Amino acid sequence: MDKKFLSQLIVVAFVAASVSFLVSGPVVHANVITDFLHQLETLVPGVANSGMTAPTASSTPAVAQYQSTDVHEQAVIAAVKKTSQSVVSVIISKDVPIIEQCPAANPFGDLPPEFQQFFGGSGTQYTQPCQKGTQKQEVGGGSGFIISSDGLILTNKHVVSDTQAEYTVFTNDGKKYTAKVLARDPVQDLAVLKIDAVGLTPLQLGDSDGIQLGQTAIAIGNALGEFRNTVSVGVVSGLSRSITASDGFTGSSESLSGLIQTGAAINPGNSGGPLLNLQGEVIGVNTAVASGAQNIGFSIPINDAKRDIASVEKTGTIQVPFLGVRYIQLDSTIAKQENLSVQNGALVRGDSTGPAVVSGSPADKAGLQAEDIITKVDGTAIDQDHTLGSLIQKHNVGDTITLTVLRKGKTITLTATLEAQKTS
Repeated sequence: MDKKFLSQLIVVAFVAASVSFLVSGPVVHANVITDFLHQLETLVPGVANSGMTAPTASSTPAVAQYQSTDVHEQAVIAAVKKTSQSVVSVIISKDVPIIEQCPAANPFGDLPPEFQQFFGGSGTQYTQPCQKGTQKQEVGGGSGFIISSDGLILTNKHVVSDTQAEYTVFTNDGKKYTAKVLARDPVQDLAVLKIDAVGLTPLQLGDSDGIQLGQTAIAIGNALGEFRNTVSVGVVSGLSRSITASDGFTGSSESLSGLIQTGAAINPGNSGGPLLNLQGEVIGVNTAVASGAQNIGFSIPINDAKRDIASVEKTGTIQVPFLGVRYIQLDSTIAKQENLSVQNGALVRGDSTGPAVVSGSPADKAGLQAEDIITKVDGTAIDQDHTLGSLIQKHNVGDTITLTVLRKGKTITLTATLEAQKTS
């Protein structure tokens, strides 16, 4: 082959490849040119090493990070950067049945032969669903956050309520850990997990008693069980809220009181994640969202969780103070129906689940009786914002409390020493 012609051919091919590179981008077409030179080397040895080299893509200049000039926005960004590494995803796995189609008997086998032709004939193969063992499968997800450097994680009880399931924690850096449920709070929607890790960064716990309406609230969690470390921002839009929360799957529900209401979007999967202030301190544990509403979520105040955390760190379990009564929270409507002289308090009354006063309980030992109305605990009046249950939960096991009681029109004072309620 004429060398001059070959040189022209090389130049034309190289220019064509270069044009293609410039038009369509560097990644694919840089490879095309390299492939061409390799093939040319097989035809004319030495050409590929004669100074002709494939152009390389210029290094992409570093993109400058967005710099906010707004003080509030700066604070939000700083809080997220400070805390994101300590928010985790909790994945729920369980053995589920493998359902297949198995051979089945002819359901029309008892019919005369002349009629069976209308149902597929004798050669028809019939099947029915049957179980062929089980397989481990992801069935749900939630959130949590690190509360100790050696692997304690706080989350919601309803996230880890299934005692037959297995739980896996993914940290923000992508590491995977098998998680053990150390304790579930029998009263509050809280639970503590443990993973085998050290050197973790726990979140700083704030003071939820001092929060104010309108202050900024930041929620971080595993939104929809899929989008890890999703951030949403809103405000504290309500305090001391009481709700009845359902898990949406088993139909089970529980009453929660004293909650923080927030406008920061809390989606399914965010349960157990932190609600933060602008300092990056935890002020709540995200627990529920109002269905059919927009940006109405609820969080358990972090001060209500501190006792659980301290109990687990000290004893390995959650010790919850227990009085031992069933009661009806009074309001004006119930007071009118019952013809009562007071509109607030806790009417001690049994129901289908058990007696008004649990036998052998602190309430029984203190002398409480059915139809008593407890109006105060340690001088704090019981009302819609301060239920008997929420006031009891502010105490510790072993504390002695003073109860103001209305009995048959007379006010009496009783004392009770709180004991530990059994935990799961």
